[in-house]
Amino acid sequence: MDCPPTLYTSRLILTPLQLTDAVAVQQLFPQWEVVRYLDSRVPWPYPQDGGLVYVRDMALPAMAAGREWHWMIRTLAQPERSIGSISLYDQPGNHRGFWLAPQYQGNGYMREACKVINAYWFDTLLRPVMQVPKAVANHASRKVSQHEGMRMIETREGRFVSGAMQVEVWEMTRSEWLAARTES
Repeated sequence: MDCPPTLYTSRLILTPLQLTDAVAVQQLFPQWEVVRYLDSRVPWPYPQDGGLVYVRDMALPAMAAGREWHWMIRTLAQPERSIGSISLYDQPGNHRGFWLAPQYQGNGYMREACKVINAYWFDTLLRPVMQVPKAVANHASRKVSQHEGMRMIETREGRFVSGAMQVEVWEMTRSEWLAARTES
């Protein structure tokens, strides 16, 4: 499968994940504020080669197979510096995930990134539905989904880096996304 394109918003550049991004992942990712609500498959404490292993052995092969699409998030003001990551997954019930370094949270960057990523999911990949699971305690992530017009469709038990808690699954169909896009 072709490499996903670089995507732009008014303040951000989303660049397709590359092996060289492993250094930024290793620097930004292993922070409790970033990992606590992620799936328990994320190793914690994060190993010293965790960024390299993830990018080289998991994310890039999944991208090459056309099962996942990963971007690093950068600001237009500092395009050489990554501030987080956003991904799409061809997995039932889990289509999008993201993280942002704590010092960049609360600025609306993730809402902005999600807008172009959702467009890629629905317009380019032509997917009929987007489902996004999240820890019930992840209020910031819930606000992103609510802002997008998603609705919660289910709760179930889950295991996160911070321990066991309920998972909320949020959903938006392509037709709902198209209707919301024309309204704005």
